[in-house]
Amino acid sequence: MSWQAYVDSNLVGSGKVSKAAILGLAGGVWAASSEYTLSTEEQKAIVNGFVKPDTVQASGVRLAGQKYFTLSANPRTIQAKKGADGAVIVKTKQAILVAEYNAPIQAAETTPIVEGLADYLISVGY
Repeated sequence: MSWQAYVDSNLVGSGKVSKAAILGLAGGVWAASSEYTLSTEEQKAIVNGFVKPDTVQASGVRLAGQKYFTLSANPRTIQAKKGADGAVIVKTKQAILVAEYNAPIQAAETTPIVEGLADYLISVGY
């Protein structure tokens, strides 16, 4: 399956993710929803957020120009919120899954979708 298919089918296609991207840990966007652009600075900040979760916990995270308040951050998952909307960001061995959701969808609906794909990618070496 192509990286774009994971974004289109597994994440956005679930109905629980509004827009998504898959980033490489070494840099670069592997796939993304149409018109969903994460700047190079945003990508670097996300990667660094997994290296130093306390930094992203204190300053929040920017996704496609929008600032999100970080609810929790650990070496695997960053949960963020912006009003009624939010984001779930999960790190695998080689990639980072970035998934945004819009109200009325809740984090409890989106998180298992993103975590499940992350677990699968880890199981196949990514």
